Amino acid sequence: MNQPTIANQPVSGKKTENVEGFDSLAELALDLRWSWNHCTDEVWRQLEPELWDFTQNPWVVLQTVSQDKLKSVLADPTFRKRVDDLLQAKHRAAETPAWFQKNHPQSPLKCVAYFSMEYMLSEALPIYSGGLGNVAGDQLKAASDLGVPVVGVGLLYQQGYFRQVIDQDGAQQALYPYNDPGQLPITPLRQPNGEWLRLEIVLPGYSVWLRAWQVQVGRVKLYLLDSNDAANFPAHRGITSELYGGGPELRLKQEMLLGIGGWRLLAALGIKPEVCHLNEGHAAFAVLERAHSFMQENAQPFEVALAATRAGNLFTTHTAVAAGFDRFAPALIEQYLGVYATQKLGITVRDLLALGRQNPDDATESFNMAYLAINGSGSVNGVSRLHGQVSRHLFESLFPQWPAAEVPVSHVTNGVHMPTWDSAAADDFWTKSCGEDRWLGKSETLEQDIRRAPDDTLWQFRATARKSLVEYARDHLSRHYAAAGATPETVEEAKHLFDPNILTLGFARRFASYKRPNLLLHDPERLLRLLSNTQRPVQLILAGKAHPADREGQALIQKWIQFIRQPAIRPHAIFLSDYDMHLTGRLVHGVDVWLNAPRRPWEACGTSGMKVLVNGGINLSELDGWWAEAYVPDLGWTLGDGQEHGSDPSWDAAEAETLYERLEREVIPEFYTRNDKGIPTAWVARMRESMARLTPRFSANRAVCEYTEQHYIPLAAACQKRVANKGAIARQIVDWRHSLEQKWITLHFGAVKAETRDGQYIFEVSAYLNGLDPKAVRVELFADGINHDHPVRQEMTLLHPLANESGGFIYSATVPATRPQTDYTARVIPHCDGVAVPLEDPRILWQQR
Repeated sequence: MNQPTIANQPVSGKKTENVEGFDSLAELALDLRWSWNHCTDEVWRQLEPELWDFTQNPWVVLQTVSQDKLKSVLADPTFRKRVDDLLQAKHRAAETPAWFQKNHPQSPLKCVAYFSMEYMLSEALPIYSGGLGNVAGDQLKAASDLGVPVVGVGLLYQQGYFRQVIDQDGAQQALYPYNDPGQLPITPLRQPNGEWLRLEIVLPGYSVWLRAWQVQVGRVKLYLLDSNDAANFPAHRGITSELYGGGPELRLKQEMLLGIGGWRLLAALGIKPEVCHLNEGHAAFAVLERAHSFMQENAQPFEVALAATRAGNLFTTHTAVAAGFDRFAPALIEQYLGVYATQKLGITVRDLLALGRQNPDDATESFNMAYLAINGSGSVNGVSRLHGQVSRHLFESLFPQWPAAEVPVSHVTNGVHMPTWDSAAADDFWTKSCGEDRWLGKSETLEQDIRRAPDDTLWQFRATARKSLVEYARDHLSRHYAAAGATPETVEEAKHLFDPNILTLGFARRFASYKRPNLLLHDPERLLRLLSNTQRPVQLILAGKAHPADREGQALIQKWIQFIRQPAIRPHAIFLSDYDMHLTGRLVHGVDVWLNAPRRPWEACGTSGMKVLVNGGINLSELDGWWAEAYVPDLGWTLGDGQEHGSDPSWDAAEAETLYERLEREVIPEFYTRNDKGIPTAWVARMRESMARLTPRFSANRAVCEYTEQHYIPLAAACQKRVANKGAIARQIVDWRHSLEQKWITLHFGAVKAETRDGQYIFEVSAYLNGLDPKAVRVELFADGINHDHPVRQEMTLLHPLANESGGFIYSATVPATRPQTDYTARVIPHCDGVAVPLEDPRILWQQR
């Protein structure tokens, strides 16, 4: 098959072919690098200033502006030179070796396929809901900056996630505007003959045709599939209509399109990734299709194909509670994937279901997408240090008898793409302090550079940011009041709310009960006193959506709206509706303190608070997610005791009390305690340290560097070995596992001896392997870790076979006698070179005491 090409111009009704210079503008507009590199902003502002300011979408500007205006500006030599210079700079940036090329020139890694249900790249491409898309979008951008060879795979939603309107009663209303592809910065993928690249996915009784699109994200390409093809029945055209809409059946079809369709798209494009990164379990069907592709190319059965390809799969889980994993009824899996299992994969439906179950023999157990991802991956990670611990407990049932500390889930703490989330003023400040290339590699010197910034410069920077936020909030609120039919007096009042010199708190996120968005509202009268203090006033900005099916979350929003609409409150607190990426950006640019109060440990990571770091904001947050590893007393403020309390109302009340006290006794006094120059020196010192120490640690470029060095490169090398020679090593691994299955049940320990000599324990154990090759196992001496240290895992040496005991062997190990002898236990675990145990084989045999 000829590799498809990219059409020069997307779907559009405009006749622009004859406007000289249009192609250069189109190339700039269709590269989402403009969403974080703002050097092209003035070009779009010059074409249509009001439309640009309102949409921040260059492609919409280019589609809307008249041909006469285009011809006029492109005829201006100064404008044309500006465009040509920008285009050359773009090409140079794409061709210049970046961090990856400089640091890993001989790497086996040539391509990572990053699968995600959503991507938050720009408000111009609204195919995201929240945190998961935020991480995906920021990591694609960081991969572009760093030169890491990544391609993204996702879905193009006709409506995306809902838009929020607050009605006269303070209730949330959900709207679903259509995403017109002609107005989105995307390009259809076409064959060399001009035909649109389309894929066929067979579902029970019918086929679904998928159209393919490309999004350019700097050096990185994101490929999107959508079912809105004219060849599909109307109901099937709507499979990719909404993000997180509909019931389980629609979700299953979307996930099949993402995983199976996405991997087939890569194959159609001639892209052969060494690594497949599953951003949540939604994409886990890619595991199956990748194995199927290997089966076709190498004439191997599914078991060998999975053993070969899983070594190159990485599963990142973002879920902190078991109820959050996607599960499907067995009958639904059989209906939609039964034929795929038997005819494509050559396995039974039971075998397929076993890949998504804890107990393969339980016919009633649901099919868990996270379990499928684990059973098909060579590495698994959570998204913060605490979430790694939580995930090990969530998945420990898949690894029975293994200590929780050894459940094979590591962590890479999320970070945010700082160039996306910094304000223009912050960008200027960091550039002057740290240079233009500060986010293009590992940031060793940023901490020292920022510490040199003087107090007055930092304080002026924050004052300017707060003033800009107040102006934006006034404009946003007055526009929404006017659109909702409010009185002229109300609209005019909104234009004068807030004071740019007052301490400004921000709380914005999804309104869900576990995030406790109403903790601050626990004592309304106390909150009013706190906000309206004439000596040390405070103003509060809130924003957020509740899922349309989450009635409890919607009730939390309505309660806040009713509180805010009271005349005494109105000057001090506002709720900004339709929380989206643009609104998030303006909030994190300007707030002084970012509030976050989830129930620990339900916030897997949380990235909203990371976004204020680069802008000089300070966090007051629960010791959960990223803040549990970031917090030290001079960087911000905390809630909670670092323990878990569930949904205990009395604990919620106690933490609400703590929140009020933190604000009244620490946060507010520190902000208003000024020196003779009017600068709050303690506040600025805290702000400076937060910027210096936390911004580099919680940036997406740090996270992507870690993924690359800790996961992508090792997985690529492992996968290369396993797929070589038609999966010869994978076949050996399968044979090894079959041998274990036949003989493991008969393994047992015999006598255990221990003596103390010269401050050491010398252990000898007899192990009966009953015909199993000693090289197929590893005998260890194990002891739990002390004070959160890693457990002791001392490999025992095979001394000799047991005399007159067929299949018996004597093993020995020596360990320091610094703890009780009874702490140590012998165990047998599977062993095969290059195989991740227990991820790929969870068998374990413990010495019986």
